[in-house]
Amino acid sequence: MPHTAPPPTRPRMTMTGTTLVIVPPTDRQPAASGRTPGRTPGRAPGRTPGPYRRLFALPGTRAFTAGNLLARLPMGMFGISAVMMIAGQRGSYALAGAVTATGLAATALVAPWTARLVDRYGQARIAVPATLIATLGSLSLILCVRSGAPAWTLFASYAATATTPNIGGMSRARWTHLLRDNRPAHHTAMAFEQAADELCFMLGPVVAAALCSAVFPEAGTLTAAVLLLTGMLVFTAQRSTEPPPIRAARDSTPLRAVRPLLVLFLPLGVMFGAMEVTSIAYLDAHGLGAASGPVLALQAAGSCAAGLLYGTLRPRTLRACLAALTAAMALPWAAAAADSVILLGCALLLAGMATAPTMVTAMSRVHAATPPARLNEGMTLAVTAILAGIAAGAAAAGWLVDHWGTTTPYALPAAATLLALALGAARKPHRDPVP
Repeated sequence: MPHTAPPPTRPRMTMTGTTLVIVPPTDRQPAASGRTPGRTPGRAPGRTPGPYRRLFALPGTRAFTAGNLLARLPMGMFGISAVMMIAGQRGSYALAGAVTATGLAATALVAPWTARLVDRYGQARIAVPATLIATLGSLSLILCVRSGAPAWTLFASYAATATTPNIGGMSRARWTHLLRDNRPAHHTAMAFEQAADELCFMLGPVVAAALCSAVFPEAGTLTAAVLLLTGMLVFTAQRSTEPPPIRAARDSTPLRAVRPLLVLFLPLGVMFGAMEVTSIAYLDAHGLGAASGPVLALQAAGSCAAGLLYGTLRPRTLRACLAALTAAMALPWAAAAADSVILLGCALLLAGMATAPTMVTAMSRVHAATPPARLNEGMTLAVTAILAGIAAGAAAAGWLVDHWGTTTPYALPAAATLLALALGAARKPHRDPVP
């Protein structure tokens, strides 16, 4: 039977008071199945997606995040992999420590220059060749260790890995570019990035230790190099989300703008370095040895969970976050004084939960203070300050452990956060703006 259009409706007349109103005809048909027009099937009325679902609904964000996570995991693998590989093949932890320390010093010098080139010429154009150089440095280190090459070749090879781009900074720069007009979403993205940092630095050493122990000594470094290169290629292939390069003046630098914040990042780095070394020494003294890994992971797990939760809440001021962190860092000291490993694990979990909000808020300050043309460089300067603090904190904690035992050194991370709080309180009040 041929389809025929429904007959047109006729005008209706109605009386409103003493006025005759003619209602024009309409061809709109009633909604099928009793659904209200405009309502999305399958979704409860009034229910909106969560902040993270809205975040990753943006085109291209899932792809560059996948590459970012692949490339970020090796950041927690390279150090312990190099130590286990060199110590296992050359029989010297002193040599292994010196090689990794040289790589850290080289990174502090090279990373800001790499970041400046990324800002000036674009992420894909600079990050890919820089990653290739770093990957070749890792492969050279493996070959030199295996072949019994002179010790200086180990230092040279590992120093070449300093060209590794700051993948976390580049990812944050992409979020800032995409969400420059959406402050709440930008806060959620920064919280996710901090949680990703904690997750990768929690899983990285575990994966590296397992590979070096169960497969062969070079497996950790080799796997980390492959993951870094693969992840960076996936990340830089997402050109639609890449922020455009901005040709700023050659003599411009974000150092002056972020210097007050770098002063805060130094004691925060001391906190990280001192807490790790002191906790390792304390747990080893209590006979945990290799089983200390899960206890140490509680701090990173707490920070990861708190970071994701903080992304769904209203941002707090940096001063409030530092105050909470200072109070939380006193807990491991108290647990160690009580001589309880169980209490220490709980204290590390709570200390980690106070860490992520502080880092998210501080990094948002860096975003706000850094000129747009130097965003990646500003982020890398912050990371460099943290690394410098970690090195100083680890060295100081090691000295304290040798001379004062494994309980007193827990005062160092507490003192470092107290110093950061004092420095933050001395600065002018700030609303923590987000670009």
